[in-house]
Amino acid sequence: MPDLSRIGEREKLKPKAGDEPHWQRLRQGVYLGYRPSRKQAGGTWYARFYDADANRNARRRLGDYGTLSGHDVFKQAKADAEAWAETVETGGERARDMETVKDACDTYLEQRPGLIAEGVFRRHVYSDPIAKVKLDKLRRHHLKAWRKRLEQAPALVTRTKDAEKIRMKPRSQSTVNRDMVPLRAALGMVLKPGPPNTDAAWQEALRPFKGADKRRELYLDRDERKALIDATCDEAQPFVKALCLLPLRPGALADLKVGDFDKRTRALTVGKDKNGNPRQLTMPQVIADFFEAQVKDKLPAASILARTDGAAWNKDAWKNPVKDAVKTAGLPGAASAYTLRHSVITDLIRVRLPILTVAQLSGTSVAMIEKHYGHLVRDDAEEALASIAI
Repeated sequence: MPDLSRIGEREKLKPKAGDEPHWQRLRQGVYLGYRPSRKQAGGTWYARFYDADANRNARRRLGDYGTLSGHDVFKQAKADAEAWAETVETGGERARDMETVKDACDTYLEQRPGLIAEGVFRRHVYSDPIAKVKLDKLRRHHLKAWRKRLEQAPALVTRTKDAEKIRMKPRSQSTVNRDMVPLRAALGMVLKPGPPNTDAAWQEALRPFKGADKRRELYLDRDERKALIDATCDEAQPFVKALCLLPLRPGALADLKVGDFDKRTRALTVGKDKNGNPRQLTMPQVIADFFEAQVKDKLPAASILARTDGAAWNKDAWKNPVKDAVKTAGLPGAASAYTLRHSVITDLIRVRLPILTVAQLSGTSVAMIEKHYGHLVRDDAEEALASIAI
């Protein structure tokens, strides 16, 4: 367990899988946590308290204490953690801790930390007027206005250091649906649904667009995926091949570090993903051999699938190599990195792997697998029934 009061020891800490903080015990049941930033110096402080009566841990995000420096940061974080733990221990949160919509979002992240929700709150809630609305005053018209602003906000297509080359596009209904999920979940933890068809029915303003989340239809079979790998440039080929081997989101694959792979057990820990919860995959030897070749002579903190300059892959970096390979291989122009994940999941369903197992491997819910791939299971059921017909 690290000594967070030592500045040098704190600065040497590396981000953990799932962005879990490094914890230091202050007293029985009370811990102070520190999560180093992946992008810059410093990090975020957390407090944790074990509630013996409820048999669960409560957690609170304390912040980065940007105005403090040196030993003052630890001193203040420790004091705040102990004060918060005492508050919880003696009956719960202070009323001021849950006054506004922003407070509800902060509490949600403490209980269910996830990079997707954190990003949505940062981009669309914290800097929006909705953040300051008191929870006991929140009404449907507040959230309808917020939703309208969200729908009108352009979505990023390309991000570069050159501001003139940043491209945007209108936000699709499916994107709006996804961006509303974290706020709906955060408010649902602290507010009861209001009476239907009244201004108190805050939840009605966050209903998703119907029919916006259509299932993916473009599928590449194994031969087409092999052709795509062969047509990919040398730099991006390992990344594309990995997408064809495991049902991972491209972003989660790009974030994998050497330390996430244990070649002795053939286990791969996927820490950064859409739901924020780390999961472990045990791979067959043929796939483990591929990953072992990728991590050879690399430090634990290095990316498993790094670019030539050692940097990790990202959406803007892999997009053009994949697009060029699609064109070279003569595949449908709409094919993308995400098409490979869809294709791998489709094959796993086709070989009759249980839906629960597929959901666990791919880091999504059974409900989403059934929604987007349930038709494949129905087709297999039809074939099974036909095989026993008399």
